Parts: sequence; structure tokens; C-alpha cells
Amino acid sequence: MTTRARLGRYRIDAVLLLVALVWGGSYLAAKVLTEQASVGAVLALRFLVAALALLLIWALRRPRWPSRAELGVGVLLGLSQAAILWLETAGVAVTSATNAGLIISLTIILTPILESVAARNWLPRGFFVAAVLAVVGVALLVSGSGFRAPNPGDLLVLVAALVRALHVTMVGRLTRGNGPDRRPRTLTITLVQAFVGAIVFCAAEAPGTLRAIGGFGPAAWLGVLYLGLACSVFAFLAQTWAIRRTSAARASLLMGTEPVWAVLVGVSLGSESLGPVAVLGAGLIVAGTSWGQRVELRHRLRSAPLQPAPHHPSPAAVG
Repeated sequence: MTTRARLGRYRIDAVLLLVALVWGGSYLAAKVLTEQASVGAVLALRFLVAALALLLIWALRRPRWPSRAELGVGVLLGLSQAAILWLETAGVAVTSATNAGLIISLTIILTPILESVAARNWLPRGFFVAAVLAVVGVALLVSGSGFRAPNPGDLLVLVAALVRALHVTMVGRLTRGNGPDRRPRTLTITLVQAFVGAIVFCAAEAPGTLRAIGGFGPAAWLGVLYLGLACSVFAFLAQTWAIRRTSAARASLLMGTEPVWAVLVGVSLGSESLGPVAVLGAGLIVAGTSWGQRVELRHRLRSAPLQPAPHHPSPAAVG
């Protein structure tokens, strides 16, 4: 490999790691904002910022109006995405950003299980060993310094992980199409999803959204811009650019570091802490999801050796 090619690969890796870092920081940003406004208001502003930015990008790219199929898919995925982010944000409001970032990573395990059920192509035994390892890690994480029932925030994030796995499975099936010309355009569908989320949360929490607009200070608006522009618009565009220039396996593993960044951000910037039992649980979650991801990828490549392996989005890839 030439020096130029090596530098190009490192640049792609750096972009994917930056996407994972940005997503890892989203839980702390959402937690701080929900201390100043309602969950619905925070999400309304996040979706509005993302929708306006995506609309500008769409308009600059010689736009074509969405087809009926693209509108249908975008609305359906927009509603499921809104449900995910409400569960996730409501959960992080009453649990730690560290817990939320680690628990949501179970999507990496849940998504292949749902896809294997739908395709009737069961996964290897090693995958389920990894899944059990990750689940044990969650139990240790939420137990803190001693075994106890998970708090409501932990449960909401766990439900969000399940709904996100369903959402990702739907994305794969609904956006596949029957050919390049009939495949729904990703940017168009994402734009429709953003507008659906903005409409849903603005309608559900109009008074709270107006209060947040009038009451947020510069720091809060930076948080809103971070969630809307960095975590949604930038991450989507950067991920798409990088995945087209590297392998699905490399992209998945690099973006699978998101829970590690969530822990680092929560502990360093959010003054959160993990006891010894919780640290063990966090380690098991990261190890189990990473191992399961590798097992699933090898199984998929063996099952379809002549086809490029599709990329499974990271937990926040659709956020």
C-alpha cells in the first residue's frame, strides 16, 4: 500500500471514529437539555434543526420531488424514528448518559436476531453466547454497586434498543428496492423522516417548544445544534461518504466504538461515575456487542459470498 493510499485509509477511519464520538456524546447533550425543557420540546427543536439543514442540502443538489413510495417509506420510518428518540431521550432524562449509551448498543445484537428470523437464516451459536454476555453486562451495569431492579430510565432505553432494532430491520427491507432506479433515495427519505419528527413533536409539545425557544441560553442552543446538525446531519453525510470508500466490516467495527465514547464523555464531561460492578458490566457489553458483530458479519459473508455485505447502522445511525 502506498503512502497516499495509507493516508486516505486513515482519513476514512478518522471520519468514522468521529461519527462514533459524535453519537457517543449525544446522550449527555440530551440529558443536559432535558433538565431545562421537556423531552418533547428538545426533540421538536432537534428535528426542526435537522429538517431545515437537510432541506438546504436537498435544495442544493438539483432536487426531484419525492415519489409516492418515498413519501410512504419516509413517513413510516419517521414515525418509528420519532418513537425511538422519544424513548431514548425520556430514558436518558432519568438515568445516566453512560448507562443510556451502553444499553442502546444492544441494538447491534438485537438487529441481526430480528433479521435472521425474518430471513429464516439462523445465526451461529457463538452469536447467542455473545448476546448473553452483553445482556449479563446490562444487568451488572444497572445494578450499580449492588444488585437492584433497573430504574425507569434504563427500561425506557432498553425498549428504545428493541424498537431501534425493528426500525433498522424495516430500513433494510423498505429501502432495498428492485434496482438502482427504483431504490428510494436515501437523502430524500431522511429529509421526509426529519420533517415527520418535527411535525409530530411540534404538534405534541407546542407550548413547551415555544417556552424553550424563548428560554434557552447560548449553551442550550449549542446543545440543540449539536443534536440536530452534528448527530443527525453531519453524522449521516459523513457515514455515507466513508462507507462508500471502505468495507462494511471496517465501518461497522469503527462505529461500534460508540458506547466506549458514551462512557468516556459521560465520565469526563458529565461527572458521572461507575462502580467496580458497573465497570465490569460495561466491559461485558462492549465485548459482547463487538464479538456478536464479528460473528454476524462472518456468517453473512459465508451465506452470500458473491454479494457485498450490507452495512448495519450503528445504534444512533438513524437518530
